[in-house]
Amino acid sequence: MRALDQLDWDDLKVFVHAARGGSLAGAAKRLRVDQSTVSRRLAHLEAALGVSLFERVPSGLRLSEAGQRLLRHAERVESAIIAMEEEVTPGSGQAGGRVRLATMEGIASLYLAERFVRLHETHPDLTVELLTSPQTVYVNRREADLFLSFFEPPGQGLVSERIGRFRLGLYASPGYLDRAGTPRSIQELERHAFVTYVEDLVQVDCVRWLDEIIANRRTVFHSTSMIAQKQAAAGGLGIVLLPSFAVAGRDLLVPVMHDDLSTTRDLWLNVHTDLQFSPRIRAVSAFLKALFRSDPSLQVGLRLSQPVSVSRPAISSRDWRENAKAV
Repeated sequence: MRALDQLDWDDLKVFVHAARGGSLAGAAKRLRVDQSTVSRRLAHLEAALGVSLFERVPSGLRLSEAGQRLLRHAERVESAIIAMEEEVTPGSGQAGGRVRLATMEGIASLYLAERFVRLHETHPDLTVELLTSPQTVYVNRREADLFLSFFEPPGQGLVSERIGRFRLGLYASPGYLDRAGTPRSIQELERHAFVTYVEDLVQVDCVRWLDEIIANRRTVFHSTSMIAQKQAAAGGLGIVLLPSFAVAGRDLLVPVMHDDLSTTRDLWLNVHTDLQFSPRIRAVSAFLKALFRSDPSLQVGLRLSQPVSVSRPAISSRDWRENAKAV
């Protein structure tokens, strides 16, 4: 009997998740089964193929040479199944279903979340899962459907598009500046207190942005959360470097030396090649592009294929319905 006749496609799905997660526990959590089920299915797959697919190491699972070869084929099978599901599921061709969008905590909580009502008005059958992560999310490993990043991530099977650019500047509370004085030069700035990330817990180098502004500084507060940094600065603890999207007019923060000191980051929208033409993915992608193009503060120095209205930072529900016709 050929190995293919004994192959269970559910075993192959378990194998893919175990290979990506590097552990039985990781695969079990993603598949919502217990570890014994994952172990049993992997053993069944190895028996059917007559090869060992993993090496058991202290950290979990490591692919053998045979496992690495199988993974390439298994991912192609996975891609075909996803494409089949997108095309034959009832209602395919319409923007509906669930989309998992991953991005950094700051832009997710301080900018995107309150604006998703516009997407819902245009596509009421869409459900968005907004995943915040301090590290790179790999859409080519199916960790999310879309990844909005501050850098162009590496990897194959990935379509990346730069859709925006924002400026970062220094901010402080009026109370802090009344107490410590308003700095007018780098020399004066070095005598001030700063709020920033926890250095040894930074997982993506692009958020080490304060180093580009001032290297010699006195830091009095660290946090892995941009929101916590912002609140600490608003409370008068020190000066913080924040993206333009993180500071609204109602915030108790004022700019510090913005004419002299600033830096920028790009916004990249990343999707797996298998999903780029899916109606639900296209709907969310179009929403994000329209949102950023309507906000000049997220198009700093970019040359756009579509004009930007600098007189209107927000976009109306009617405009969203017009933009949705292209999806």
